[in-house]
Amino acid sequence: MNQEDYWDQAALTKEFTTPFRRDVFARHVTKKARILDVGCGYGRVANELYQSGFEQIQGIDYSQQMIEKGHGLYPHLWLKKGSSPFEFADHSFDAVILVAVLTCIVEDTAQQSLIQDIVRVLKPGGVLYINDFLLNHDVRNIQRYDQFKDVHHTYGVFELDEGAVLRHHSTEYLEGLLSDFDVLEFETCVYATMNRHTSNGFCFMGQLEKDC
Repeated sequence: MNQEDYWDQAALTKEFTTPFRRDVFARHVTKKARILDVGCGYGRVANELYQSGFEQIQGIDYSQQMIEKGHGLYPHLWLKKGSSPFEFADHSFDAVILVAVLTCIVEDTAQQSLIQDIVRVLKPGGVLYINDFLLNHDVRNIQRYDQFKDVHHTYGVFELDEGAVLRHHSTEYLEGLLSDFDVLEFETCVYATMNRHTSNGFCFMGQLEKDC
């Protein structure tokens, strides 16, 4: 199944559970900051920020059905279909949010391109917030990592029976991917997946180096 088709279908059936640490975010971002929520889905996190008093939030997602669901749920939000490369000017945002987005992008090169586009649209000293999935070490996950390693050429990538292709990450890989950012906060955690399993995860807050 085409991944865009999968997420269009998921808009009708899935409720996202990956947590957003508003307390972590708010320690580093003012309520007047211009914020871009990349892979916003149906606007769950954007609405949480809006309800907390953040004033300038724009959300993009490559699933049209997710955006339409968001318009129905939260008509006050700015949500639009879009993906990287972004149709935004250089240095136009104070903060970018990625909640369970890297897990949906399984190729190294595609993840690297996304991060570089985020670097482009962030202002010098801007911040990046991420919640996403880490590698797990239980039998169920190890078996599916091994099963799909040769198919996708990356350990940690796996396919769901319903059609999604997803990825869990090592901390070593993330350090390289996010090397343009000075780490402000990094916490590991365990949380529920959209299919009600549990997974290792992390919360990252990084500040763009001034000379990027």
